Amino acid sequence: MSVVPEHLKALADAVLYNLENQHDWTELNVEVRTSLGRPLLWGLPPRRLYVHPDEQIEIIKAEKSLGAPIPQPPEYEWVLPTHLAERWSVKAFAELFDAIDAIPPAPGVPGATMPADYSAQWQQWRGPRRGKRVLLAAVQDDSTVVYYLVHDGIVKPRQN
Repeated sequence: MSVVPEHLKALADAVLYNLENQHDWTELNVEVRTSLGRPLLWGLPPRRLYVHPDEQIEIIKAEKSLGAPIPQPPEYEWVLPTHLAERWSVKAFAELFDAIDAIPPAPGVPGATMPADYSAQWQQWRGPRRGKRVLLAAVQDDSTVVYYLVHDGIVKPRQN
């Protein structure tokens, strides 16, 4: 097992504490990826963090035809603890995305957080079919944590 520097462990602990106690995440886990040499977190937020713009359109169409709202359960998310002073290059992000799967491992159900039936058009952006993304957690010296969603590749901008 690779040795993780103490400052990276401290960053992971600070972000873990913040997610659990300030943002109500559950099922949080710390995982060290040998290829990255740093800890990654993953867990379940209290509500869904990201809806792809095309999925949003399909959900609206489906809700209109069904006459009922479609549930938007949260999905497990990767979290990358960093310090605000760290500089990340495109190459470093590419290595990060090469080291992870689209979704983190769900407890008790390896590789899946959604039912196996993805027959509805609006479900093509969920579960294992979704694009890779990570929640970048930037920690400042005063322990303030700011979160940014970072996607692998080009992502269509959201419609308001």
